[in-house]
Amino acid sequence: MTPLVDSHVHLDDARFDPDRDGVLERARQAGVRALIVPAVASSGWAALARMAEDIPDVFPAYGMHPMFLYEHRLSDADLLDQWLESRPAVAVGEIGLDYFIEDLDRDTQMTLFDRQLSIARNHRLPVIIHARRAVDAVIATLKRHPGIQGVVHSFSGSHEQAEQLLRLGFFVGIGGPVTYPRARRLRSVIAGLPIEQLLLESDAPDQPGVEHRGQRNEPAWIAETLAVLADIRGEDAEQLAAATTTNARRLFNLDLPQA
Repeated sequence: MTPLVDSHVHLDDARFDPDRDGVLERARQAGVRALIVPAVASSGWAALARMAEDIPDVFPAYGMHPMFLYEHRLSDADLLDQWLESRPAVAVGEIGLDYFIEDLDRDTQMTLFDRQLSIARNHRLPVIIHARRAVDAVIATLKRHPGIQGVVHSFSGSHEQAEQLLRLGFFVGIGGPVTYPRARRLRSVIAGLPIEQLLLESDAPDQPGVEHRGQRNEPAWIAETLAVLADIRGEDAEQLAAATTTNARRLFNLDLPQA
């Protein structure tokens, strides 16, 4: 079976502390051979770097998540630039904009987002983007940073927005939400996207699929997302697995076996 890539999992989250080894073993048994772990704040970068050194399956990304805006300082952007000079990373992330939470200052979010995009481009790294209720604003911002590539994770936008992202060289991350039968709009959009634009993700420990509603999410369960995605698109699951893994390998420059 084609090895799977979980393109977005917060394995460093404290909710995994009691049984992280078991989580990893279950992921491997499900065929997941690479886990992209994006940081959310500078306070977690060092621990994530140690995790990546200890666990070959873990590939780190470093950045400042907009939901944790009030844990960041503007000077943390300079720290990120310095950090990436000496630490291996597959991406800058998780970064972006969150216009769902009303008390997150939008101007400060944009300042940090713009700065992190510039850092990613300077380091020739892709970006992992959070875009909740802010896909249009993210697209407009990306147009100011031509040449940068990445993924908008947990994509929930329109087909037109996905097409704009594709023209900008961006993938979309698909996870647990697509497994819910009531997610008709999302399913309709995803069914029409080119296979070359799709990445699998768990966003664990959040956003479990319908079979695990209310539970802590795990990277192993992207195999279930894959099965639902194949059914929605009318494609062979193995071919879809191979395509999403190829996409992840290309975006994040991963050295993984072909099968």
